[in-house]
Amino acid sequence: MRKLFHLFLAGTVVYALVNLFFGCSEEADCSMTDNRGMIVCNVCQINPENNITMKDTLDSLTVTAAGTDSIVANRLTQVTAFSLPLRYAVDSTELVFHYVRKMTDTVVIRHTNKPYFVSMDCGYQMKQSITGIRYTRHNIDSIYIANSETNINGTKNLEIFY
Repeated sequence: MRKLFHLFLAGTVVYALVNLFFGCSEEADCSMTDNRGMIVCNVCQINPENNITMKDTLDSLTVTAAGTDSIVANRLTQVTAFSLPLRYAVDSTELVFHYVRKMTDTVVIRHTNKPYFVSMDCGYQMKQSITGIRYTRHNIDSIYIANSETNINGTKNLEIFY
């Protein structure tokens, strides 16, 4: 009887350990897909002495979505880099950059939107790629596309020269 009790107890412990280590989880980890890809913009200038690109700083910057009342970035100060979203439903995003002296620049970013399936639990995510840029030249001198793919890891996409 005693051996039967020890055998039952050992079986129960083994069963509990197997379930603990090999049990299935019903929760899906969608944390990587919850982040929206953004374009990262660096503020730059060209050193006139040696034509080398240098980081620059804007005193103040507000970015709005053209044609709406949406504020994308509100009153950023001492700006050296900033992130902007692209629209999902259309293939271009028009943004208005507002500076200190009531001057503005309009930037139109053309891009592709490619949905891709992540999983049944996480659904779809959008891959976006910049295909071209148009902009006014009130304050902006030029814009260089360093990396056309949007990302969630902070990789530089655009260099905006003032």
